[in-house]
Amino acid sequence: MGRTLQNTMINLGLQNACDEAVYQLGLDMEELEEIEEDAGLGNGGLGRLAACFLDSMATLGLAAYGYGIRYEYGIFNQKIRDGWQVEEADDWLRHGNPWEKARPEYMLPVHFYGRVEHSATGAKWVDTQVWGLTGPHLNPPSCSLNPSPLSRHQSPSYRVPLQLPCSPLGYWKLPVGQLQELGGLMLCVVWLLLHLQFFEGKELRLKQEYFVVAATLQDIIRRFKASKFGSTDSVRTVFDSFPDQVAIQLNDTHPAMAIPELMRIFVDIEKLPWNKAWDITKKTFAYTNHTVLPEALERWPVDLVEKLLPRHLQIIYEINQKHLDHIASLFPNDVARLRRMSLIEEGGTKRINMAHLCIVGSHAVNGVAKIHSEIVKTQVFEDFAELEPEKFQNKTNGITPRRWLLLCNPGLAELIAEKIGEDYVRDLSQLAKLQQFVDDDLFIREVAKVKQENKVKFALYLEKEYKVKINPSSMFDVHVKRIHEYKRQLMNCLHIITMRDPTKLFVPRTVIIGGKAAPGYHMAKMIIKLINAVAHVVNNDPAVGSKLKVIFLENYRVSLAEKIPATDLSEQISTAGTEASGTGNMKFMLNGALTIGTMDGANVEMAEEAGEENLFIFGMRVEDVTELDREGPIPPRLPIPPCPTSLHPSLCLHPSPSLLVFLMLFHHDRFKVFADYEAYVKCQEQVSELYLDSKAWTKKVIRNIAAAGKFSSDRTIKEYARDIWHVEPSNLKIPAPNEPRDAGHEKTPNGTAA
Repeated sequence: MGRTLQNTMINLGLQNACDEAVYQLGLDMEELEEIEEDAGLGNGGLGRLAACFLDSMATLGLAAYGYGIRYEYGIFNQKIRDGWQVEEADDWLRHGNPWEKARPEYMLPVHFYGRVEHSATGAKWVDTQVWGLTGPHLNPPSCSLNPSPLSRHQSPSYRVPLQLPCSPLGYWKLPVGQLQELGGLMLCVVWLLLHLQFFEGKELRLKQEYFVVAATLQDIIRRFKASKFGSTDSVRTVFDSFPDQVAIQLNDTHPAMAIPELMRIFVDIEKLPWNKAWDITKKTFAYTNHTVLPEALERWPVDLVEKLLPRHLQIIYEINQKHLDHIASLFPNDVARLRRMSLIEEGGTKRINMAHLCIVGSHAVNGVAKIHSEIVKTQVFEDFAELEPEKFQNKTNGITPRRWLLLCNPGLAELIAEKIGEDYVRDLSQLAKLQQFVDDDLFIREVAKVKQENKVKFALYLEKEYKVKINPSSMFDVHVKRIHEYKRQLMNCLHIITMRDPTKLFVPRTVIIGGKAAPGYHMAKMIIKLINAVAHVVNNDPAVGSKLKVIFLENYRVSLAEKIPATDLSEQISTAGTEASGTGNMKFMLNGALTIGTMDGANVEMAEEAGEENLFIFGMRVEDVTELDREGPIPPRLPIPPCPTSLHPSLCLHPSPSLLVFLMLFHHDRFKVFADYEAYVKCQEQVSELYLDSKAWTKKVIRNIAAAGKFSSDRTIKEYARDIWHVEPSNLKIPAPNEPRDAGHEKTPNGTAA
């Protein structure tokens, strides 16, 4: 979620007034804003996407809740010591959280272990252990640009649209890890923000995943049963209208246990017949897939699930049996198909394929970029798409322009407003009007001036934090994202080694790389060590001087990402077919950086919107990667990047991480670094050549900004609302406390009482 103070002031239209008031008190608002801790409750793009979606749902007036875990300790603080990543606890609550309000009256138990008793009245989960009592903490809403008093928000209606222009934000408390509740009621959107690793019997992780969905569904059912605003009495006992009034979006497979949990509630507690419960459940859930990497698709061992959640395993088995019976009726004697489509993987250790569970238990499945959604349909889940093609959709990701333009780049935001007005903030497609100013010399100079001011400010920050003298006129070449082999920070590092050759470096560059490696991901940690080793040598090489500097940004987080406006060149260089979408690419584009990248994720649509000639596209396409994989392991393609000994002998001292990384590349270049390297180097030469022509560069920048309108999360959320949740945005506002409440606002569109 990042920081809240400045974002709230901007969304309420109060920033100037607050700045002035604080100044009158003899204080500096920027200093005050820097004191606030980032709420680091997610990991990488998936967590930040959820935050952008909540902002958009609030702005559009959708009645939506996000549920996830509120950890007492957020994602770790990254320290770099002797070039290595060291993880420290992120004690973000050490000074308390002034935004939150505890709601202990809604405490809920979450159960684990135990056994199942079957009787004439049905199944019963007994002898369980209560892992924790959860209780929500209310937070200020992620408000829309329509000012509304924070002190006044009502429980939303079970019909949509409702009158809240903002989504209330709250948290569920647990002694160690805590559940976060973020927002409105009808669309109970499940966001589980947990970090991605290989899932080998991680009991604590599975406990957290079940914890979040158990607390979420108890809260949803409680609200559904209540008869009116604020009521704690259960009145509704008929669930026929449940999917018309509640939609649950599963954000990747992490909350997949919500499907058997809702079935358990309906069948075991509410005593609904199985078929009716299953029909309601399928109509309620929809699933968003966020990755195609096999190691990131969760597969839980059956033995672990049986120990922790014995009743849920029985329900999953029943779902699977009925699913396979249906497949067998359509494809008799096709045993291979049954094996591929089963929820249970039988080879070796029996595992539950959570993605298959999500697909079978949902009425809609979507990817998050056109190319990704196509891969999902034609490769990853081909059998399921063949069976139910109408179920599969695309919803290209987006970013909120409130935080990622107004907040982080006020100079550019004001310049755009002077040219096309302020309405673009709520309708980013209006940026297309900037196309008419592409050849306007004055506008070109103004855009370049804003960029240079941002670079000077960032250069001062880097010099202060890293004690490295930065040339603000150099090209700021930025590669910030989670450290992973498929994102190919390693290829960027090899290019730094290549650029150290004076004949290759004819444009001064400041290369900035940042991101966290998962604590157990040893190769990613070695890549960080290599980058820091290269940076140390380059930054202290008198032959290179000020022409090339390398910075590894420590502890990359939302508040650091807000310095994106200083970027000239955005590195989006993942292997084609591996990045589902990416959202950093959109933030750089919106803030006037040019992209060097592969045809992967949302890069493809960025090229479609801006024109491929306005991006620096290189490397293999998805079909080329597929063909290369089909050929099997091959020797590296020339030119092979220089051994790091050519950079400095110390980088190849056995058993140095740099040597291990290079050995890995030569023997198992899974993500095709060598195969794309020559094309990458040639493309970087084109980048340098264009950068020498400031006017031509800035014209491409303007074309990119003008084409960024599609990538607003407002557009994404409107598509989810229209195609999956079947609700409409609302512009209704809550009156101030001293104003009379319009009785008409208590009605839903069809006139029924809210």
